[in-house]
Amino acid sequence: MAKIYTKKGDQGTTCLVSGETVDKSHTRLDSYGTLDELNSYIGYARLELKNISKLDPLLFEIQNDLFNIGSQLANTDPNIKSKLPNIFDKDVLKLEKCIDELTEELPDLKNFILPGGTKASGLLHIARTVCRRAERIIIKLKTENNPIDPLFIQYINRLSDLLFVMARYANKTHNVPDVEWTHK
Repeated sequence: MAKIYTKKGDQGTTCLVSGETVDKSHTRLDSYGTLDELNSYIGYARLELKNISKLDPLLFEIQNDLFNIGSQLANTDPNIKSKLPNIFDKDVLKLEKCIDELTEELPDLKNFILPGGTKASGLLHIARTVCRRAERIIIKLKTENNPIDPLFIQYINRLSDLLFVMARYANKTHNVPDVEWTHK
């Protein structure tokens, strides 16, 4: 049986898919590590959403899409990139379609809302904020002169919007109102 630990990272470095050794503090690792964190929160939210069959299958697809983006971000070799799974325009369009469909079922937003309501909604809001952080890190990676597929940024941007709408939808499905921000 193969061991899960390799001890190769004990000195603070790791290897990318392309074989390049980088520090574990590298922005590239931060980008796909944050996608992994996001994926974990989505998985946790799915546990709370089993009774909302409209959301669970899409969230499962999103988890796979996040792995596809992460594998691309974990690689710098164009020859290897072309062989790795990826996302496409249709994946962004699917998120937009879902946002539109769910939004039609929700009451109009008249105030900012605070994360909360149901546990599922709270977890989706956590996922949304991690998604926004992932977006910022991917953009930072791009500004550091790393070629980044613009579709990754579009997808992550739409995903954060979808997670917001899903959080509201989870509350609605459980007949729990959104928590409105009350400013004083």
